[in-house]
Amino acid sequence: MADDKTRNGEFWALALERAHLGVWDWDLKSGACYYSPTWSKMLGYGEGELADAADLWLQLTHPDDRERAKASGDRHIAGLTPSIETELRLRHKDGHWVWVLDRGGIVEHDENGQPLRLMGVQTDITRQKEAEAALEQVNIRFRLALAASGTGIWHHDIGTHKSYWDARTREIFGLVADTDEVTADLWHTYLHPDDKDATERAHQVPLGSDAVIASQYRIVKRDGEIRHVESLVRFIATGAAGQILGTVRDITEDKKRAQELAYAANHDALTGLLNRAAFDRLLADHIATSRRLPLAVFYVDLDYFKALNDYAGHAAGDLALKGVAAGIVGSLPPSAHAARLGGDEFALLVPNCATKQAERLAGAVLAAVRDADLGTMTSRKLAASVGIAFVADHNTTVADALACADDACYAAKAAGRNRFAVFSPETASGSGGLNAARLAADLVDAMEDGRLKLFGQQIHLLGKPWQESRHVEVLARLIGRNGRMIPPGEFIPVAERFGLASRLDRWIIRTALSLHGQAMRSSAISLGFNLSAQTLSDPQLWDFVDAAIAETGAPHSGIGFEITETAAVTNFDAAEQFVRKARERRCRVSLDDFGAGMSSFEYLRRFPVDAIKIDGSFIENIAQNSFDREIVSAISGIARSLGCSVVAEKIEQQAALEILEGMGVAYGQGFLLHRPEPLEAIVSRATSQAVLPKRRLA
Repeated sequence: MADDKTRNGEFWALALERAHLGVWDWDLKSGACYYSPTWSKMLGYGEGELADAADLWLQLTHPDDRERAKASGDRHIAGLTPSIETELRLRHKDGHWVWVLDRGGIVEHDENGQPLRLMGVQTDITRQKEAEAALEQVNIRFRLALAASGTGIWHHDIGTHKSYWDARTREIFGLVADTDEVTADLWHTYLHPDDKDATERAHQVPLGSDAVIASQYRIVKRDGEIRHVESLVRFIATGAAGQILGTVRDITEDKKRAQELAYAANHDALTGLLNRAAFDRLLADHIATSRRLPLAVFYVDLDYFKALNDYAGHAAGDLALKGVAAGIVGSLPPSAHAARLGGDEFALLVPNCATKQAERLAGAVLAAVRDADLGTMTSRKLAASVGIAFVADHNTTVADALACADDACYAAKAAGRNRFAVFSPETASGSGGLNAARLAADLVDAMEDGRLKLFGQQIHLLGKPWQESRHVEVLARLIGRNGRMIPPGEFIPVAERFGLASRLDRWIIRTALSLHGQAMRSSAISLGFNLSAQTLSDPQLWDFVDAAIAETGAPHSGIGFEITETAAVTNFDAAEQFVRKARERRCRVSLDDFGAGMSSFEYLRRFPVDAIKIDGSFIENIAQNSFDREIVSAISGIARSLGCSVVAEKIEQQAALEILEGMGVAYGQGFLLHRPEPLEAIVSRATSQAVLPKRRLA
């Protein structure tokens, strides 16, 4: 066994070394202060490296900690505290700061009881302080996240039957109180009567369970205001019986937004009537319900609306549509439903409606359109053509019902407008030619039987061979069953009316990329696609495009999209999002028919597009019309200043081409430069020619 000397000397030195403790011994009478080797080592110093000074520790103390450390010792020497205990930072030999816990006290007094000697130890607590700082950062982030999310926290102690709400919880419930503790039954008094039982059951968390239970319910604040809240609740095994811990968040605004989104998803933004998709669903439900048959379906197409829109502008047109919608709704019985299918077309649905009643309602609708309040921006009047179809068989499809009503509407227009017609086989065959409904059905068939053909029209770099740009706008041509070529001006409006525009656009994109992806990869050609309003509003559009690109290997940089003002204004947010995603993928985007609408420059400001295509109405007479020249010159200058390429459409005269080149318009398109031809022929010619350096359109 070690002797007392060893025990008192080497033993304690070893203990201090192993415990990483630094000892100080301060003689108040002489002022000398002893520091153990372990204290010096804690600060990175070897024996003898530190000068022997009574206030050495104070010299090494962080300036921000000196007064607090001195005060701790002074209070103890004055008899105000039983010991010295403080945390401070000491400078390490290499310059960083070491946190230490300083503990000590008086160990010797004189005959008068005055302190003569103090001893203490300092322990390195740097890791502890770093852990505390890290934890504080976590807590700060947690509190910030709670504050940002608007979440309150509450808990109920099962053993003591006490409840505690934090400040945010009290704020959500409108409770004015200075403390967290609240009466245990207070929460129940806020519950909405219709939600009370279900909400109380949801908060009865099984003891011992670790499941988190979520619930949403309404509360009634003391001022009568009703709010929606969401709670997450779980059992925590603490204390004698455990606690119920929960969060609460006010979701009233979320509920309102959800309701608004649900309403927007089913209603036309301008008129407040049902939209096409909602009307189709409602019509299908009514057809399937036998007690609602016979069902009258009305197709209402406004007469002379385009003339009013062109004469008075889009704002006046919007006011007119609102007035017409209000007038139509006011003429219908409570059981009827009205929808805006798009543009100036409406559909009505009236259950349990016989022929005579339907004809009376059609007359009332015509009168409502004639008498509609169109606002103060125009003195013009509108009329309508109304088609009526009856559904008596629950096996009838929605498409057939609307197609029959549309046939009758065409018959009413053919008979002179401002009137109604009732569908019959004679009406359909007597309307002449391929009516809209049948053309829509034929278009669908043509996508599958090869009668829908891809054409293209070259876009030229003015004054240069086409091979320097190699860009083609993709077009579609429909071959009728009788072999007649049906131009886009006939079948594209029908596709839009019957909700087929998005399907048509997808077919064109997929087919073109599948057939010519290899040519695009070799830079022999780049393709531009026109997008309809329905396609722009399709939330799965980019999923489709990305999948088509992945399947065909067509490069993003070889693909361009053209959107018109009409398409953009139909769903501005969707158009803006589309342009952003296109640019992320490095696909080109052009604003088509630029200048034709009232808000073209607003879209140019909002949409960071690569190119604009000046509407052909400003180009076709540019050689004879100075106004058109000024408009084109202004548009070109603005576009170039924004870094956009300019494409002039409908170039058909040599004089027009020379004027545009003189203005510095870079690109052109029109019959003078190239007439549309089968896309396959253009690609074949491009791939067989020597590849010149291709100039990217924007």
